Parts: sequence; structure tokens; C-alpha cells
Amino acid sequence: MNTIDFIKTPVNEIYGCNSFNDIVMRERLPKSIYKEVKKVQKGTVALTQDVAEVVAYAMKDWAIEKGATHFTHWFQPLTGLTAEKHDSFISPTPEGGVIMEFSGKELIKGEPDASSFPSGGLRVTFEARGYTAWDVNSPAFVVEDISGVTLYIPTAFISYTGEALDKKVPLLRSMDVVGKHALRILKTFGSDAEQVTTTVGAEQEYFLVDKELADERPDLLLAGRTVFGTMPAKGQEMDDHYFGSIKERAATFMKELNYELWKLGISAKTQHNEVAPNQFEIAPIFESANAAADKNQLTMNVMKKVATRQNMVCLLHEKPFSGVNGSGKHNNWSLSTDTGVNLLEPGENPQDNAQFLVFLMAIIKAVDIYAPLLRTSAANSGNDHRLGANEAPPAIISIFLGDQLSGILESLTKDEKVPTATGEELEIGFTLLPKLPKDLTDRNRTSPFAFTGNKFEFRMVPSSGSIATPNTVLNTAVASVLDEFAGLLESSSDINKTITDIVKETYKHHSKVIFNGNGYSDDWIAEAESRGLANITSTVAAIPEYTKPYSVELFEKYNILSRAELESRSYVYFERYSQQINIEANMMLEMADRHILPAAATYITELSSTIISAREASPGIQMNALEATLNEVNNSAGGLHTASAELKSILEKVRDMDEEESQEIAEAYRDEVFAKMEELRLHGDKLETMMPAELWPFPTYMDLLFRL
Repeated sequence: MNTIDFIKTPVNEIYGCNSFNDIVMRERLPKSIYKEVKKVQKGTVALTQDVAEVVAYAMKDWAIEKGATHFTHWFQPLTGLTAEKHDSFISPTPEGGVIMEFSGKELIKGEPDASSFPSGGLRVTFEARGYTAWDVNSPAFVVEDISGVTLYIPTAFISYTGEALDKKVPLLRSMDVVGKHALRILKTFGSDAEQVTTTVGAEQEYFLVDKELADERPDLLLAGRTVFGTMPAKGQEMDDHYFGSIKERAATFMKELNYELWKLGISAKTQHNEVAPNQFEIAPIFESANAAADKNQLTMNVMKKVATRQNMVCLLHEKPFSGVNGSGKHNNWSLSTDTGVNLLEPGENPQDNAQFLVFLMAIIKAVDIYAPLLRTSAANSGNDHRLGANEAPPAIISIFLGDQLSGILESLTKDEKVPTATGEELEIGFTLLPKLPKDLTDRNRTSPFAFTGNKFEFRMVPSSGSIATPNTVLNTAVASVLDEFAGLLESSSDINKTITDIVKETYKHHSKVIFNGNGYSDDWIAEAESRGLANITSTVAAIPEYTKPYSVELFEKYNILSRAELESRSYVYFERYSQQINIEANMMLEMADRHILPAAATYITELSSTIISAREASPGIQMNALEATLNEVNNSAGGLHTASAELKSILEKVRDMDEEESQEIAEAYRDEVFAKMEELRLHGDKLETMMPAELWPFPTYMDLLFRL
């Protein structure tokens, strides 16, 4: 869309034009209905059918004015993607015509087939009923594409018997519970806040490649990553791509992407080159976690569509290319009140300081206790390639606080005097903390969970995944500690002493999770082990954490997920891991057997013919170089053939395993299938370095990373 002109159509005129946001509701709903909807959004009253009818009528008229003919309940099943079923607004009349209708019932509830989505046994084919329920706190929107204009209604997805079948339901539950217990803490400080909301800003990393080149790579098309490929002479080692001048073609993509996102009310704020060639990042402004999760999913969908229109492919896999940085999603998390207070801002008065410290201690304790669950929430097969490499946080969960804040906590815990900037001595609840600027220290890029002045940045989240699950785990873990602290404060006869005790005891027992150093170093791995911190190095090792007693107890206590729901998700995640590795393995076999080996055979034949012809023409001629090359290519081709046959044999064995043994199957894919895939890749990649460019059957990394 090269016709985009932000002079003729300023951003403020297009921003949110395709979003049924608060501004639109205030304009189109009767004042009494609008006020009722706001109460529903705050959770103080339930949504009634009468209110839903009025909202549905206004929403329908608004969408039709924009050209909409259909509506859909848009939800996030356990596929990791989004799902939608489109229904038209038309309703036949007795005269043979149609009218455009949309009822409150259709707004509130949909009924997609639940049996065909992953459920881990909660739903089976003969029990197909599932329901989608309108998420009133995530704005509806219209999508314009080649099929027309459609009204999208963000929803949650549950089974006929009430189990969560998606990633939205547990997120909403976790937001309620962390808000509830945060509010209890605030009440002990005399706050007049009535609601606390989890706020999130998700930075999204991605790669762009030329579509014509990507279409020639079966692995990119089906697996999202290259299973063969070697680095060219130059990669990212010059650091010349990071924050560099954006290529015109990428800039054109970004311009159209911003245009589409801004129309949807997605506050895309920052865009820049990332570290690897053809890698980029986009970041939005903070909003409530459920809306942020929806909008991040929508952002990924829009990115793919815009890239296609620009004859490019947007790669969201965590590690599409070996040898250069992979992609993550930095989940910036905080808690905010309806009075506009960020609870992770240290503040400038004694009460705010004490309040900040209580919330900080709750987060430190929660992350320490539930670190394995946080690691699990960020686990997928793609992230296994990325975490722990010299580009991303290690698989060990730790918190970065910075030296200044860590020093203050150390001193408070040891009853040492802490001078403030004014020379006063610090006592919790009585005098000021030293003013902590937002840029408190250097950013620690190696920390998976870093305090950045007024929020925590969870840097471990995978680039292709939903942020719903990491935020569900984080919310629930923090809620459990806030619940504990609230009980202590509510029953306290000396609030200041209780706060002091909370800070001292929490830091004393849970400071082992705080690490301000280099998370990439081998020394940290050894130190983390000595501290008793978990190092869960693979998705298959992480998934069992969901069903361990401590996890089940946490999620059931706060009605986030039941044991059955946790067990079903574990089954789904094991199965998803196995399926992904199976796809990649089959892709490798096809590329090796049908493309690389025939190309190698052609080259071997050419070399042999050249050697024979030369000797016939010049008897006694020395052909050492060509003979050495011939032997090397032949040996690598033989190694490729052998590894391919062995991989086929392993796959057949794994596929014969009992499908109910999902964990054992996933372990076999990790330990046997993936290991053999790595061996097969070595032979294929070696052949790429030896064969003439014109004979190599696929676009190379040089093509994919440097031609855009």
C-alpha cells in the first residue's frame, strides 16, 4: 500500500478507526448503557441481556457503516494460534429479502465445535460442544482484507462442562485474583483505588525474508525455520545492523504495518533493526494484560498479511537461522490502579516507598518459589534453540534489580543505616528512599526477569507464542504472595513493623534468585546450581512442572486451572512438541533425499567426468585437488545418506509408541530424533560449503539474510 500518506490522513485521524473502543462506545451508546458497560468492565456488576442487546445493535451499525458483512467470535485455542468462524449479519425476511441483524445473545456467546481443537482429552469427537464468551475488556474491531470487512469480537473459549479450552480464560482468572489481593494490600495503606489491573507491553522480534526466496525453502514454509543452512562470511559480528538505518523495503513494510495496526487501535510505538541481519523489532505502549495478549496475537497476524502483500515473509520462529540471534518477545509487566498509579514506581514519599517495597518483595518471593513454572510458561520447541545461547536469557530464572536497589535491600535486611540523597537515614515507612530514576542501572540483557525502573521485563517469552500463558503464571504466582502479605498487614497492630519484617524475611530467604551479573557466563550456571536455582534446559523437561503438586495446589487454590485442565494442557504441549519435531524431521528427510543428495550426485558425476576426461587428454596429469574434492563430497554424501536412513528408522520406532504416552514420545523426539537431525544437518551443511552455487538446490543464508 504505497499510497499511504500521513500528511493527507494524519495518524490521529486513523488511530483506532477500526476499533470499537471506549471513545466509540461513549459516542454510540445511550449514557445509561455506557455507564453500565463501564461497571461491567470494572467487575462491579454482571452483564445483562438488555445491556448486551443495546451494545450489539450499536456495534453492528458501526461495523456495517465500515462495510462489514460478517462477524466472528475470535479466540485463542491451544493451537498457539487464533481461531475464527464467520457468520453473516443477514437474516431472511418473509418477502424474500434480508435484513442485517446482530443480537445481544450472538454478541455474548458463540458455539464453535470444540472437538477439533487440542484439549488433551477434555473434549472428544462425540462431545463437540464448546462456547465462546465475549471479553468485555478487550475492544471489538473490524478487519479489512481481500475477503471483505469482518467484525471481530475477542472471546474466551470454554467447554460445555466449563473447562478452559484456551489461553484467555486462565489469563482473565489470574488478572482477577492478582487484582483482588493487590487491592487488599493497598487498602492497608489507605488507598482509594477500586481496581488493580495487570498491564503489559510486549516487544515483538521478527525476521523478514523475500517471499520468492522463502517459497524455495520447504523448511521455512512448513517448519518456520531452516533445518539446513550455513552462515556466509559475514553475519552479525560487525554489529552494523543493530539500530542501523532501516532498508527501504523493510521501511515500506513497517509503514504499512503501522498503518494497519494504528487503524485497529494497536499502539505500535517503536520500530528498529535488531541484532541479526533482516531481523527487526516492534513495540507497543502498555495496556491491560488481556487486551495486550489479544493485540499481540492480532499484531502477529497483521505482520504476516502485510509481509505477503509486500512480497515478503515474516518469520516469527524463535530461531529461523542457525548462527545468528533468534527472536524473543519481551513481556514488560506491571500493576496499575484505576487511579493511575503504577505500583512498581518507587514513589517520592514514605508511604509510596513502603508500598513499593511490599509489592517488590511479593514479586521476588513469587519468582523464587515459582521459577520452574515461569520457565515452563516460556517453553516451546523453538525457544529450545534460543535460550542459553549467547543472545538470549539463560534457561535459569533469576531477577535483575541493579546494584543500587539491591544494596538498599541488603542494608535494610542487615539493619544497616542507609543514607538518602538528602543525607537522612532510611527507615521503611518514615523517610524517603533515595529517588530511583527509571534508568536505574545499565540494562542487563542477560537477565530473564529484569526490573527496569517501573516494571519487570520477562525476556524469556518466545517470539511465536502467546503472552497469555506467561502472564497467567506470573499473575497467579504474585497473587499467592500478595494474599499472604495482605493477611499479615490486615491483622497487624503495627503496620510499619510488619512491613519491615516482610522486607527483611523475604529478602533473607529469597534473595538467592537475585543476580545482577552476566547470565551468559559458565560461572553463573555453577553459581546458580549452588544457590539451588533450577536449570530446565528443554521444553520436554519443563512441561511436567504444570502437574507437580505445588503447581496444582497453586492453580486450584485460586481457581485458575483445575488438575484436569493442567493435565490436559501438559498432554497438548507434549503432543505439540512432538508434532513440531516430527514435521522438521520429515522436512529434513525430504530436503536431503529429494534435493541435496541428487544435487551431490550431479556434482560427483561432473567431478568424475572431468577427472576422466582430463586423464584421457593428458595421461599422467595430476588431479589431486579434484580427487580430494571428489572424495570429500562423496564421503559427505555418504554420511548424509546414512544419517537419513537412521533418522527414518528412529522416526518409525517413535511413531510406533503408544500415543497415550505423550511424555515418553516427546522425550524420544528430543533425545533420539532431534539428536539424529543434528547429525544429518552437519553432513548437509558441509555439502553446501563444497558444492558449486548453481548446483545447490536452495536459497542460501546469504540470499535470505542479505537480500531484501
